[in-house]
Amino acid sequence: MAWTWLTLAGLFEIGWAIGLKYTDGFTRPIPSVLTALSMVVSVVLLGLALKTLPVGTGYAVWTGIGTVGTALLGIHLFGEPATVMRLVCIGLIVSGILGLKLASG
Repeated sequence: MAWTWLTLAGLFEIGWAIGLKYTDGFTRPIPSVLTALSMVVSVVLLGLALKTLPVGTGYAVWTGIGTVGTALLGIHLFGEPATVMRLVCIGLIVSGILGLKLASG
């Protein structure tokens, strides 16, 4: 169950990272509230996952999911560059996430 909590925590991390763009410096109320809520949910779910997962593994996977998802959505939603080098690096992060999952047993 810890990996499910961790995956959901990572998805909410993507939500708040992307949400920051829509808050316009926390001047827009609805995006600001939704972003803050995503932050809280993400950290609470991470905390649940860390009850059984090692902190180094959990934190690295959580940030990795957030990084990959945010980078891909940045490309899709905001027209950020999708260079070969950038995509290769995103792939390396995914490889690291999978490696940590496999190494954890």
